[in-house]
Amino acid sequence: MKKQVILYTDGACSGNPGPGGWGAILMYGEHRLELSGGEVDTTNNRMELMAVIEGLRALKIPCHVDIYSDSAYTVNAFLQGWVLAWERAGWKKADKKPVLNADLWKELLTLTRKHNVTFHKVKGHSDNAFNNRCDELARSAIPSGD
Repeated sequence: MKKQVILYTDGACSGNPGPGGWGAILMYGEHRLELSGGEVDTTNNRMELMAVIEGLRALKIPCHVDIYSDSAYTVNAFLQGWVLAWERAGWKKADKKPVLNADLWKELLTLTRKHNVTFHKVKGHSDNAFNNRCDELARSAIPSGD
């Protein structure tokens, strides 16, 4: 029987593109793990994807994972089947242009196939404490220009 895990994620960028950060919270029973990281030159969408990727990477065994994100870009790609269509089309969109962030989409798709995942869209910057904490983690991980 696979463990049931909850993963909250968020990404942030100071400028877009610019320095960015991501935050993730993994929860299993009473256990909670906060993760974060950042990059000097990135985009908000890349940081949203990295949050989910790093959260799933942290799991040592296949699990049932409920993923909560305020990123329509990330959630809709799975719920509306865009990512599978992009994969079938050789990582091209319907307009035949390359999919942005294909490197991260490929990695995320591989990780989602190791686990049973369900994506959930949450409203950003509202009353969801876990989403707000992920936002704090992401913002605090943005590298300074020093």
